[in-house]
Amino acid sequence: MFYRPEDGHDLPHNPFNAIVTPRPIGWISTRGSDGSENLAPYSFFNAVAYVPPQVMFSSTSAKPDRGDTKDSVANIRDTGVFCVNIVSYALRDAMNKTSGPWDKGTDEFELAGLEKAPCKQIACSRVAAAPANLECKLTQIVDLPGEANFAVFGEVVGVHIQDDCLVDGIFDVLRFNPLSRMGYRDYTVVREKFSLKRPGD
Repeated sequence: MFYRPEDGHDLPHNPFNAIVTPRPIGWISTRGSDGSENLAPYSFFNAVAYVPPQVMFSSTSAKPDRGDTKDSVANIRDTGVFCVNIVSYALRDAMNKTSGPWDKGTDEFELAGLEKAPCKQIACSRVAAAPANLECKLTQIVDLPGEANFAVFGEVVGVHIQDDCLVDGIFDVLRFNPLSRMGYRDYTVVREKFSLKRPGD
């Protein structure tokens, strides 16, 4: 089949997210200027540069109590910092709990029963049980076409790695099995890996 998104797809559900898959999940923690804590997952997330290391995530809808966006973007606008928490398979239920449309006064760490740990370079909490955390300083927020679509870019200024995820100096994803988002309500988990040599290696 072929369809133009502006004309609709005539399918029971939008296939776009199922086509661009799997997608890593950026579990974004922020602290509001009033000291409130927020934690929410975003599957439009990825690393975008090595030097300096940079990441991005996109927020694609709004909440009535936040105007044109969600809590994460609103907090980052105020403070200029955020933390990316990597989601392991073991944390899947806690991550899902934090994805709800909770009001801005809700502390999703407490809601999901997650222990907080302080960041070292920024004023923000992180998920203590995450296999890795990326402390980030905002570089830019890009207003994307469409209603309430924002891409947030940040420079990674601090990296936390759980010691038991390091094997012979390599960050081994099979030690924690990263969770990834697919289409619809589907997820997948990394349980195997293989290597390919690039031409010229």
